[in-house]
Amino acid sequence: MTRQFLVRFSLVFACVALILASCATLMGPRQVEIPLERLQQAMADRFPFNNRYLEMIDVRVANPRVTLQPDTNRITTAMDASIAPPFMGKPWTGNLALSGQLRVDPARSALVLGDPRVESLNIDGLDPKFGTYLGRAVGLLAEQLLKDMPLYTFRPDEFRHAGVNFLPTKITTGTSSLVVTFEPAK
Repeated sequence: MTRQFLVRFSLVFACVALILASCATLMGPRQVEIPLERLQQAMADRFPFNNRYLEMIDVRVANPRVTLQPDTNRITTAMDASIAPPFMGKPWTGNLALSGQLRVDPARSALVLGDPRVESLNIDGLDPKFGTYLGRAVGLLAEQLLKDMPLYTFRPDEFRHAGVNFLPTKITTGTSSLVVTFEPAK
């Protein structure tokens, strides 16, 4: 091989690499829409939830109802709650609403919930003073129920397309679906 051939080959190779790199940025963002029904089903698959706290209080939550909060970019789950302390003849019943911040966990290729918090706790016939203490315990329940809970698992082609790696950059919450925007990795 001559030196002139190697120089030309190197230039052609560099041009092809440059063209391929520019194609990746020309692809632009991609969007994946996740309907509310799919999120509702993912949440329903994890309920009912039963647990005993401090070896004394039985907590049961069931019938999750998912709503999306476009103004805060959070997902809220309202559910039926039953709390049975050992000193009571029958359990307290009511409802509970928890919310979580949506984020993408690239390691698991999943849409997960983070930053769980109690939005409301309504227990029939419960003294408001005791409700404050119970609210703290329910905060621990929210952490256990929702933190890093996967709601959707992305397909491999949603992170890689036409030889280009994509990264999630934005989650937009609507009233009936989520849209996750992926952009080419730079």
